[in-house]
Amino acid sequence: MTATKRPGRWKVGESGNPAGRKPGTGEVAKLRASIAKQVPGILKNLTTAALSGDVGAARLLLERVIAPLKASEEAAPVALMGDTLTEQGKSVLAAVASGELAPGQAASLLASLGTLAKLEEADELKRRIEALEQRYGTTPGATK
Repeated sequence: MTATKRPGRWKVGESGNPAGRKPGTGEVAKLRASIAKQVPGILKNLTTAALSGDVGAARLLLERVIAPLKASEEAAPVALMGDTLTEQGKSVLAAVASGELAPGQAASLLASLGTLAKLEEADELKRRIEALEQRYGTTPGATK
């Protein structure tokens, strides 16, 4: 299939107006400029309304001025009992059930145990492949 240039099309990476439009000349910039002149009055009216009991005005002001609080959990040491990852996962669940560990922390720990399981699987596969290569006298990447 041959690429033919159709009229009015530009090459890839080529602009029809390399200098581009000057910043601040569009309709949005004009609208922002006209609103910017009114901001002090708007803020004064919002503050007055909020102080008069307007919950919506108070909420709008507070949401824009004060950052929302994020839930935080204190670090809690957990002893992972057992030799296997399954046993350790069960100890995490037991810690949640007894109230020693927050559910969010447990979820992070269980995800970490899952990642560790994948790494152990990869290590085991590598050991098996190396054993097979040694047994049959092949080297990695060699083709017959």
